[in-house]
Order: sequence, then structure tokens, then C-alpha cells
Amino acid sequence: MRGIILCLGVALGQAAWAQDVPQPETQPAPAQVDATDTVPPIMSYPLPLTNGGTSGASAPQAPEQVVAGMSSDAVSITTSFDGSEILLYGAVKRETPIPSSSLLQVIATVEGPSRSVTIRRKERRFGIWVNTESVVVGAAPSFYAVATTAPLRLILDPEEDARFRISIPTAMRSFARPLDVEDPVEFTEAMIDMRMAEGSYRLDDGAVTLVDDTLFRADFRLPANLVEGTYKTRIFLLRQGRVIDSYSAPLEVRKVGLERWLYRLAFDQPLVYGLMSLLIAAVAGWGASAAFRALQRE
Repeated sequence: MRGIILCLGVALGQAAWAQDVPQPETQPAPAQVDATDTVPPIMSYPLPLTNGGTSGASAPQAPEQVVAGMSSDAVSITTSFDGSEILLYGAVKRETPIPSSSLLQVIATVEGPSRSVTIRRKERRFGIWVNTESVVVGAAPSFYAVATTAPLRLILDPEEDARFRISIPTAMRSFARPLDVEDPVEFTEAMIDMRMAEGSYRLDDGAVTLVDDTLFRADFRLPANLVEGTYKTRIFLLRQGRVIDSYSAPLEVRKVGLERWLYRLAFDQPLVYGLMSLLIAAVAGWGASAAFRALQRE
């Protein structure tokens, strides 16, 4: 009996000792160093406004919603490509009667792939024009077109423009490095003027047709010098300058056929592309010379 009591006492003592032993603390995992923290901040153009919505809460359903589509979701660039036309069309879906307190406005945009652009100022020095100051825009659309039902400045609040980046100036994402010029906006305005003159940027006030505050359409003319990539189409519904709903869809622009083959060959095998170009030029020159001699004999 004493042996049984002794064994029970030893077992209880071991259990109590095991519970009193402090457990080793778990060491926290080393923090991951974000490489972006070492990069100096860039200046945004213009300063984007943050969305004031409640985090984690689902957005309420808009009383008026866009139901839209495109005439084509792809554009093929061939050797004879001289531009294309894209039609954005749709309707406004409602569960309530049309509001009579304000007018409905529609804005449609088509945005091409963004590229880094260096804008330089030329000045006359010692009788010649030389590059002086420069500004690097980190992301400028290669193509950007805006179509509206009314003048853009009258139907869109600046705050909404900065939030959704709708107008042409706000499409410039950011300056790519610290600036050493007094007025960088002057450089971007010069770039916008040049691209609007060549047709890469367009603002067509009144180009969107709206019927009975329900049906709408917008026609866009795409130039021949399109950059290959994924384009973004957007449609915005507005009342009293505020965006009440929006729609977005991709538009694929790709080279096809011989144009695609030559494009890929130039980038994937530049040596072969260069040799082939020299061979074609030599054969063309020899053929022209032989034809000219044949004509002289006759």
C-alpha cells in the first residue's frame, strides 16, 4: 500500500514540475526588407486623391449602372493597317425612375499602354539649338482619347478628375525621378500639345450621343501608329460633376501576319534581321540596276 501511494506521489510531482517549467518564447520572424523603401519618393502629377470609402465595407449599389460593350475587343495590325474605329455603346440600368433634379452625363476614354517619356527643352546657344533642361515622366499613355456628352470642364469636378484620372493632364502618372526644374508642369503641357497635334491625344467634347438618358454611344478613331499592347476603355456616368458609376474593359492591339513575324524577328534575333535587311537591299539594288541596263539596250 505504501508503494502504491509512493508511486502516485512521484507521478503527481512530475506532472506539476512539467507545468511549472516556463516554455521557451517564440522568436519573431525577421522583418522582410522592402526594396521600395530605399527608393526616394517620386512626385505625382497631379497629386491623386484618396478614396474616402470605408475600409472593408462593401460599396452600396449605384442607383444607375453602366451596361456597355464594344464593337470589337481586338485590333489587328497588318502591313496595310491605316487605322481603325472602335465603337463603345451601352445603356443605363435603373431600378428607380430617372432623376429629374440633374442631367446625366457620359464620359468615355480609350487609353493606350504607358511608356516612360523624356521631355527636353531646347535653347539656342552660340548659334545652335541644344538640349538643356529635361523632365522624365514615369508613365505617359502612348494614346489617349476622351469623348464626352458636354464640355469636360463643365461636367467633371476637379476632385473626381484627380481621383479617376479622366482628363488628359491627369493621365500622366508620375515624374520618374527628383526634379531639378522650377515648373515641370510646363514640360508635360508641351508634350500634351505635341501629341494632340499629331493625333495621339484627343479630347472630343460632345462626341458621345445620349438618347433619353438611357442609350449612349461613342466612336473612337484609332490612328495608324498604334503601339502594340493592351488598351483600356472606360465609361463614366456623372451627375452634378460626380461619378456615380463606371465601366472598364480591355482592348487588345496586336500585330499579325508578316508584320508580326518581322516585329518578333527584329527583337528576338536582331543579327538575323539585320543580315536579312542587307540581303534584301542588295537584291533590290541589283534588280533595279539590271532592269535599268535592259531598258538602255532596248
